[in-house]
Amino acid sequence: MEELLDLKRRMEQERPTPWEELPDLSLYMDQVISYMPRQLIHFDEGEALTSAMVNNYIKDGLVPRAEGKRYGPVHLGYLTAVCALKNILSVRDTGALIAAGQAQNKSPQQLYAYFCAALDRALSETAQSIDENTAQKDLARLALDLALRSYANQLACSRLLDILRPDSADLSKKNRK
Repeated sequence: MEELLDLKRRMEQERPTPWEELPDLSLYMDQVISYMPRQLIHFDEGEALTSAMVNNYIKDGLVPRAEGKRYGPVHLGYLTAVCALKNILSVRDTGALIAAGQAQNKSPQQLYAYFCAALDRALSETAQSIDENTAQKDLARLALDLALRSYANQLACSRLLDILRPDSADLSKKNRK
């Protein structure tokens, strides 16, 4: 099936721009908005990134503040991660995950490289689970399998983020006493 072959091919090949290839000159907001769709796989127009969304991500502490009105590789790296995670995690959980990464005392470049490597593994694993010869009648089963894998991964992720949050760990200890 041609659509499955395209899906598998894109999941195997399309990746965010490596850090070294991110624009090294600062971008204005409208340039950031037009750049970001290239960072992640999209199959439809969907919810485009807007300046209001970027401002909210900054306000929520998910993305560093702009340098003046300009955004550099650090901003693009964080925005790429936030745009990928926003469909799966709440703002609070995304913030906890970013904070846990920052607590590792890694540079934004190292954090971005780790994110890209993890995204590469996830996309490759999912692509491997897609048989491009799946019959039309079996697409619902494949979709269900993928959805339930997403559910299981989201459950595990949520629990791990709860454990990472110091306030949640303290509350959990109090509940056990």
